[in-house]
Amino acid sequence: MEKPLILVTNDDGYQAKGINALIENLVGLGEIIVVAPDGPRSGMSSAITSIHPIRFQLIDENKEKDIKIYSCTGTPVDCIKLGISEVIGRKPDLIVSGINHGSNASICVLYSGTMGAAIEGCIFKVPSIGFSLLDHSPNADFSNASNIIKELSTDVIKNGLPAGVCLNVNIPLGEVKGVKVCKQATGQWIEEFAKSQDGQKKDVYWLTGHFKDDAPSDTETDEWALANNYISIVPIRVDMTAREYITQMKNWENIK
Repeated sequence: MEKPLILVTNDDGYQAKGINALIENLVGLGEIIVVAPDGPRSGMSSAITSIHPIRFQLIDENKEKDIKIYSCTGTPVDCIKLGISEVIGRKPDLIVSGINHGSNASICVLYSGTMGAAIEGCIFKVPSIGFSLLDHSPNADFSNASNIIKELSTDVIKNGLPAGVCLNVNIPLGEVKGVKVCKQATGQWIEEFAKSQDGQKKDVYWLTGHFKDDAPSDTETDEWALANNYISIVPIRVDMTAREYITQMKNWENIK
C-alpha cells in the first residue's frame, strides 16, 4: 500500500528548530516532502509572490526516513502552491505547517504565515494543520508538541477534515494539563510600535505591543486554554462569509 504523502512547511525557514522538530515527529507516518522558506517569513499571512520569480532547490534527502527537504525563495503560501504544483506534482494526503516559534492564537491567525500555509492547504482541499509553540526563542523546547503532533496527524490522515476547515493548534509552555477544542478569542494588539531613531537621527518604528483579550475569563477560548496550560485546537474556516447577516442586507439589492 502506498504511504501517505505529507507536505511540510513553516514561516520561520527550513533551518528553524521548530520545523525540524515537526519533521522528526512525523517520521514513520508517511513520505515527507518539506518545502519551506529559505529564511524567516513571519507575519506573511496568505501573501504570495507575484512580481519576482520564485526558486526552489533540494537541500537534503534522507532515504531511510523517507524525507526530502527543499528550500524556497517565496512565502509559506508560495511553498504550498509550488510544492503541490511543481515539486510533488499532486495533492498530498496531509499538509502540516510549523512548529511556529511563538503563539498563533486568537487574531494572530490573521497575520500568521504558519496558518496562511494551512489555510492554503484548505483551498487545495487537503487536510491541513498549523502547529505553534508559545516560545519565540530560536532554541525553544518543542517536547510538549510531540504527542499532539503524532496523534492529531495520524487521526487527520485517517479521517480527514471537513471541507474548507483546517486546524490551528497552539501549545503552551510548562506542564500540559490536556487538550481543549476551542473557539478563537477576540481582542486586539495595542501599543503596537516602539519608536527609536536610526543613525541619521530619523524616526523609525519597531513592531511590538501586547494582546488585550476581550474576555479573558471565557473558558471556551484558545487564549484561556493556553493561559491555563492546555493545548488549544481551533477549527478555522476558509469561507469568512457572515451568513447570519445576508438576509438583513438583502434590501441593498434594490439600490439603483
